[in-house]
Amino acid sequence: MNSLATAPAKTGRAIKPGRLPGNPALALWSTPIGKKVVMAVTGGILVLFVIVHMIGNLKMFAGAETIDAYARFLREVAQPELGYSGLLWIVRIILLVSVVLHIVAAAQLNRMNRLARPVGYEVKKNIATSYAAVLMGWGGVLLAIFIVFHILHFTLGAVGFKPGQYEDLQVYHNMIIAFHVWWIFAFYMVSMVALCFHLDHGIWSMLHTLGWNTRKNRRTLRALSRLIAVVVFLGFISAPIAVMAGWLH
Repeated sequence: MNSLATAPAKTGRAIKPGRLPGNPALALWSTPIGKKVVMAVTGGILVLFVIVHMIGNLKMFAGAETIDAYARFLREVAQPELGYSGLLWIVRIILLVSVVLHIVAAAQLNRMNRLARPVGYEVKKNIATSYAAVLMGWGGVLLAIFIVFHILHFTLGAVGFKPGQYEDLQVYHNMIIAFHVWWIFAFYMVSMVALCFHLDHGIWSMLHTLGWNTRKNRRTLRALSRLIAVVVFLGFISAPIAVMAGWLH
């Protein structure tokens, strides 16, 4: 702890003794590497959820009975120990905490990086890196908006449906109605493009932060992160396109 207290900060100023929190977890959180670790761990949780959610959505192609039964299963699993929807609410709370920590860590890390470089470099910037950073920033904002809309839309039926259209646990019925509305379809598609870019860069950054990449496997892991992003993208857009095209009705 003493070595941490006297180590130079990212801003170039020495951290005075006693500046770091006494709690090891808070001390780690106050550092750039700590925030990167939090982003990597929460990002991993969210990536896992996105993949599982995509697989669940693909049950649309098996018909209304299959995907509606899946929706009921998610609420009835772990009964009677956890009660109706008990496990689902635990998962929702974990996801909510992960999203909040991910966003806060990203915003604070971005601020720390700006403070560490108040004057722009005189050398030419890496265009690819800058482009990825911009996409991650704006893509993250769009995804945050989409998450709120998605919950209000499909989970609560509070927006995007005319009175009497939304039916609880009738996932197939609700998705058919929803994706026949052009602006919902368009917003969903644009959000999935943002998700694809976010996953592509985010999975690679997560693997890098956790130290899993080496010179030997770097290309493989880079290709893997891109493959996961593309597969998730195609999986999520398949049902809306099928509905809009009339293949699912």
